[in-house]
Amino acid sequence: MATIYDVLRRPIITEKSNYQNAEHHQYVFEVSNDATKSLVKDAIEQLFDVKVMQVNILKVPAKRTRRARSRRLMIRRSGYKKAIVTLAPDDTIAVFEGVK
Repeated sequence: MATIYDVLRRPIITEKSNYQNAEHHQYVFEVSNDATKSLVKDAIEQLFDVKVMQVNILKVPAKRTRRARSRRLMIRRSGYKKAIVTLAPDDTIAVFEGVK
């Protein structure tokens, strides 16, 4: 890893991640393949100025799917690594909060 900006790729915003955000103060990010829990924790704390309580990392496997027009053509979506970050109860990240 060169910098903390290389660790985090993008936030993952889905129905499940919104539920985790509202109920458990957890935020989901796609991270680089060589990121570790300590690198993710340091990057989140420095970029968003919050206190990280816990980091869980898992690898999402690659999947095969078909194209919409011709159902015969198979493509392969690449796998990635994601991190579920639990923050302190009083901290929030503004990217996930939406319109206020």
